[in-house]
Amino acid sequence: MRLRKARAPVSLAEKMAAPGPGEYFSVGSHVSCLTCLGQRLQGEVVAFDYPSKMLTLKCPSSSGKPNLSDVILVNLAYVSEVDVINDHTETPPPLASLNISKLASRARTEKEDKLSQAYAISAGVSVEGQQLFQTIHKTIKDCKWQEKNIIVMDDVVISPPYQVENCKGKEGSALSHIRKIVEKHFKDVESQKSMQRTQAQQTQKDSSLSS
Repeated sequence: MRLRKARAPVSLAEKMAAPGPGEYFSVGSHVSCLTCLGQRLQGEVVAFDYPSKMLTLKCPSSSGKPNLSDVILVNLAYVSEVDVINDHTETPPPLASLNISKLASRARTEKEDKLSQAYAISAGVSVEGQQLFQTIHKTIKDCKWQEKNIIVMDDVVISPPYQVENCKGKEGSALSHIRKIVEKHFKDVESQKSMQRTQAQQTQKDSSLSS
């Protein structure tokens, strides 16, 4: 079963204005599409919206990992040819239920994170301070800005320039833990910078040898 874009002036989108044989793609079917740019896409139909002519395909992962898949949205208005390799006629399984409260919580957390980043930028916090905040926030969610100071669990205050000695609070396990996080963060940053310098020097050396 093959759909080909009709010769001008009739486009595939115009041809598919009303459903007909071979113009609807069932979930679970395997199809191959040739885009107007000559790109060949092949995969399993995950969803198909007839009014917008949008086809969602699950394709083998471009990373090569067998446990992953690429999900591609295909606009059939820009497809010149569609081959149905395997037409799946069975009723697809019901969709998995969504945990609305979990999704809402995730969206709220993401929003708070973005607002926190925006606040830090508007307050003139240094890049080093923003990076440290993100590092701490990955493991300790109770972390916020107070002007240019980082407040962790309402117990520890980290002031600019955000080094270990700038961590203030009641002596105890919480303060000790935060200081270790700060110390490790800057060690990792320095290690990354050192690696980048080494790579740059090696690149420059290779370039000199080849010239």
